[in-house]
Amino acid sequence: MKIEQTNLNGCFIVHDTVFDDGRGYFFESFNKKRFSELTGLSAEFVQDNQSRSLRGVLRGLHFQTGEFAQAKLVRVIKGQVLDVAVDVRKNSPTFGKHFSIELTEASGTQLYIPRGFAHGFVVLSEEAVFFYKCDNYYNKASEAGISYCDPDLGIDWKLKAEKILLSEKDKNNPFLKDIQPTLNF
Repeated sequence: MKIEQTNLNGCFIVHDTVFDDGRGYFFESFNKKRFSELTGLSAEFVQDNQSRSLRGVLRGLHFQTGEFAQAKLVRVIKGQVLDVAVDVRKNSPTFGKHFSIELTEASGTQLYIPRGFAHGFVVLSEEAVFFYKCDNYYNKASEAGISYCDPDLGIDWKLKAEKILLSEKDKNNPFLKDIQPTLNF
């Protein structure tokens, strides 16, 4: 396992060592002790989530507020996605900035997203299975979102707008500037 810092404070790429031979592959997707040694974080993941989505599906940008804020460790089990993290911590020097990375099933790469970040991904392959660990439980009353097409964020989702498929909820997410005063982490 190797850790690579992104341009966002506390958000980093996790490169797993993949052992591949004629039979297939093996890798350790999470080791609490090694993760803590490399990051200085004591991760206590309590919930695992998995989704299956078709090409063009964009899920995000989502986050939880207050005492239910979540850090996530995300990866792709099948397919390819563009994964995006946005710093929404009001007092952070990287507030309103984003980081994006293509995650694939073959890369052995994960993204760690700390509390106080919005997160989303769009499927670039025909289908993708996306898996993530959370360090806090989901709470519907604490869920929030930001519009994927917020012009102040300037995220290049690698697909034309007419090819992106959104849930009704995500179609109505506000811009970051409209919710900034209410952000609580």
